Amino acid sequence: MKKLILGVGMVVVAMTTIAFTSENKDKVPQVVKNAFAKKFPTAKKVDWEKENETEWEAEFKMNNVEYSANFLANGTWQETEHEVKTNDVPQNILSSLKSNFPGYEIEEAEISETSKGSFYEFEIEKGKIEMEVTLDSSGTIIKKQMEEEEDKD
Repeated sequence: MKKLILGVGMVVVAMTTIAFTSENKDKVPQVVKNAFAKKFPTAKKVDWEKENETEWEAEFKMNNVEYSANFLANGTWQETEHEVKTNDVPQNILSSLKSNFPGYEIEEAEISETSKGSFYEFEIEKGKIEMEVTLDSSGTIIKKQMEEEEDKD
């Protein structure tokens, strides 16, 4: 009986250690939190998520607008994004988008700020074709990625 109790105790200790280790592994590094607080001192309701092995993403509100910001594990800021209304997108950007992608409807528009500048990111759709398109502030297409929608039946 002592062996059984000892064995169960060891299993509990091992499981607790594993749970603590994985919880600790996904804990936002303090250097990332500090960099975030410095860049966004007025941010409210911050939720953190591990984006990948080297990057953390914060979702938060500032001035009643929802944002997301990405930081490397060493605290280096990578990108900030927030959704914008189509009416708030400059006319030269919309004209470029419409002339390069006739018949597509804008599903979502975002501004992406990086160390390389500000960009407009759009999710556009035409029939079953969905595309993500990024334009710079002069209306030049920087990136486009086409995806075929899955059937939703």
